[in-house]
This record gives sequence, structure tokens and C-alpha cells, in this order.
Amino acid sequence: MSHEPPADETVGATAGRGQASRGTTTPKPTNWNIPNGLTALRILLVPLLGWLLLADGGNDVGFRIWAFAVFLTAILTDKIDGEIARKRNLVTEFGKLMDPIADKALTGMAFVGLSIIGELWWWVTILVLSREWGITFMRFWVIRYGVMPASRGGKIKTTLQAVALCGFILPLLQLDGALGDIGQVLWWVAVAIMAAAVAVTVITGLDYVREAITLRREGQAAADASTRQAPPSS
Repeated sequence: MSHEPPADETVGATAGRGQASRGTTTPKPTNWNIPNGLTALRILLVPLLGWLLLADGGNDVGFRIWAFAVFLTAILTDKIDGEIARKRNLVTEFGKLMDPIADKALTGMAFVGLSIIGELWWWVTILVLSREWGITFMRFWVIRYGVMPASRGGKIKTTLQAVALCGFILPLLQLDGALGDIGQVLWWVAVAIMAAAVAVTVITGLDYVREAITLRREGQAAADASTRQAPPSS
């Protein structure tokens, strides 16, 4: 969840009474706050998730259930920290930088770990992570010309990935008896959701590439126009 501030709100009625203070600035929030603490916690949970997921080659049902619990907890902190940061005006440069890194580290560990233990096809992991990190580097490539905000498709992609990963982390194919049949059905549901996640991942990735190229082209054109209009130095 990105630590982006909400849109500016209209000044309240007190401004008309002359009681609003003028010339004052809102204190800059400290990095020592709850949202940043949750982001740091999410980063610390990444190696724990990897250890639980890879323990006994992924064949231990207990470790897999604990891995699911850790992953779900980390996903929930991702949602909570963004909401707190926006509502309490606790958006910081640290949060804006580390929050997406924590997200990608968490999902990256899940994708790679699942492929290592043979639960997820490697081509899915490579495709998804190539897109994720490629778009991240592309954002830095065009940042001098403008910011590429997260699209609605990107948010849908993130949700689909999280739900699908939860299904794959759970030992659904290792359940016995009546639970085994339920596990089989849920596993196929997870496969379908992962297929949708991969499709949305590719589509939104191509859309981001198009947007980045357009943003860079427009930025360069504006810079060239500004240079031509600048008066010659004496």
C-alpha cells in the first residue's frame, strides 16, 4: 500500500472568521511512526516467510500453515500502514521509498520460494518479477519528467497476486480425506486466480511502458521548447 497523501481538502469555515493561523506550516512527520514501523515489520517478515516456506522442502504441513499466517499478516500490515499514514498525515520520504520495496520483497520471496519447492511454475515467477522490477526501474528512468501513479489495473493486479499466493502457500494438495477434495478444488481456484493475475500483470506492464514512453517524450519536448524560448545570454 503506497504512503501517498490524500488530495488537499477545502479550508474550513474558521478561515472566514480570521481565526485560522497564517504563516504557519504543518510539522513534518517523524520517521518514527506506526506506518513506518509496520513497513519495517513487513521487511523483517520476509526472511521468516522464506524459512517457513522452504523448511523440509515445503513438505511440512505445519510450516506451510505458519508461512501462510506470516504472509497474510504482512499483507494486512501493508493495507493498514497506508491507511494510517494518509488519515493521520504521517506520510514520510522513508515510507514512500521503503513501502513499495517491502511489498516487492514480500511477494518476490513468496514467488521464488514457491517455485523452489515446486509449487509454482518458474516461468510464472520469472515473468511476474521481471515485470515488477522492470516497472520499478522504469519509474526511476522517467522520474525527472513526472511521476507514474499506480493505476487501477495495477491495484487489481496486486490484489489478485496476494490472493493467489495465499492459495499456493497453503498446503492444499497435502490435505487428506474429505479435506483433500476441498483442497483440490481450492488449489484449482488458486490456479485460476494466478492465471488472471499473470494476465493483468502483463497487460498493466505494457500499459506502464506506453505511459513511460509518452511521459518521457512529452517531457523532452517541453524541455526543448523551453530551451528554444530562453533568451540568449549576454
